[in-house]
Amino acid sequence: MTTLALGPNWLDPDHLISVFGLLGILAIVFAESGLLIGFFLPGDSLLFTTGLLVAGGTYIHQPLWLVCLLVVVAAVLGDQAGYLFGRKAGPALFRRPDSRLFKQENVEKAHAFFEAHGPRSIVLARFVPIVRTFTPIVAGVSRMNYRRFALCNLIGGALWGAGVTVLGYFLGRIAFVGAHIELILIGIVALSVVPVAIEVLRARRTGAGLPGPRTDDTVPAPRDAGRRPRSRR
Repeated sequence: MTTLALGPNWLDPDHLISVFGLLGILAIVFAESGLLIGFFLPGDSLLFTTGLLVAGGTYIHQPLWLVCLLVVVAAVLGDQAGYLFGRKAGPALFRRPDSRLFKQENVEKAHAFFEAHGPRSIVLARFVPIVRTFTPIVAGVSRMNYRRFALCNLIGGALWGAGVTVLGYFLGRIAFVGAHIELILIGIVALSVVPVAIEVLRARRTGAGLPGPRTDDTVPAPRDAGRRPRSRR
C-alpha cells in the first residue's frame, strides 16, 4: 500500500510504519501526545494508516485489539508525561523564548483551548493537531486536579487512539477508500484543523487577548473574598 506523504517523505505514515513498525508507532504516539518536540508528528494520519495496514496484514501482523490497546497506553502515558512536565515547568513555560522546535504561539493556542473548554479540553484536544501536544502541558502548568485530568486523559486517549485506528481498519476494507487513500488522509488532516480555525476566528471576533496561566482549574474567588466582614450590631 502506498500513501501520500503529507509533508517531508520521512513523515509519510506509510514510510514510518514500514521502517519502524509497531514500536515506532507507539513511540510517535507517545511523543506527539505530550512531548514538546512531538507537535509536528503525523498522529491522525498515522493511526488511520495503522488501521489500514492491520486490515491488509502489511507491516503490522498483530491483531487489531492488541494494536489499539498499545496505542491507547502510549497516548495516555504521553499525556501523563506532558502533564508532569507542565507541573514542573510551571508558569516559566509561558516565558520560554522561541526556538526551532518550540514556538510560544503553540503554547498560547493550547492555553486558549484549555481556557475555552476547561477539563473537556483534555478529551477534545486529542483530535486537534499541535493543540493535543501542548494541552496536557498547559493543564499541568495550571495545576488541574490530577484525578480529573487522569480520567479525561484515559477517555481521550481511548477515543482517539483506538477510535481512529479502528476507523482506518474498517474503512480500509472498502475498495473506494483503498483507491483514494491520499484524499482520505488529506481530508482527515483538514478536518482536524477545523477546531483550531474556529478558535482563532472566535478570538479575532471578540478581540480578546489570551489570559495568563491559572494556578488551578477551580472557580475563581468572588470579588469580595478579601473584604473584612461587617460587624453585626
